[in-house]
Amino acid sequence: MKWTREDGLHLDPWVRTHQRLGAALIAPAPRSMVVTGTVNRWEEWADMAFPQTGRYVVPGGLDLVEIDRERDHGCYEETNIWMRHV
Repeated sequence: MKWTREDGLHLDPWVRTHQRLGAALIAPAPRSMVVTGTVNRWEEWADMAFPQTGRYVVPGGLDLVEIDRERDHGCYEETNIWMRHV
């Protein structure tokens, strides 16, 4: 997947903002935020039902939440990136 536009800036508007301010991409942060809980807790947090095991879009989430009904477990791992302002 190509992560930049034709002008060489990143596809993500917030990353572009930092690039325009002089920041450089350093490295990915694949698990910058991890939230775990029971399926019931995730249903309360997201105000939605998770009827079967799988990956779901949740309101306000940047990544998908992984629901495992058999283990009664939900896990959200948000990806981010490190940038350096010079």
